[in-house]
Amino acid sequence: MYVSKEKKAEIFARHGKNAADTGSTEGQVALFTARIAHLTSHLKTNKKDYSTQLALQKLVGKRRGLLAYLFKIDIARYRAIIKALELRDIIK
Repeated sequence: MYVSKEKKAEIFARHGKNAADTGSTEGQVALFTARIAHLTSHLKTNKKDYSTQLALQKLVGKRRGLLAYLFKIDIARYRAIIKALELRDIIK
């Protein structure tokens, strides 16, 4: 699934510093979350799409790694993105 340019800009504007700030950890986590939601809905209807399952697992791992990095670097930014995206607190 490819996110449109406008949708990416909206995600980065909301969670990053600005729409062109594609490198911020919060922006990347938000983009991964949007892609994970799309792939999850796809897998609900296509249960045997194993390549999509693998891609979903890789995205979840990347998002988890970025969240672990953010937790280690700045706990306040971590808590803010968890609250903004309504994710469970995965780092204990």
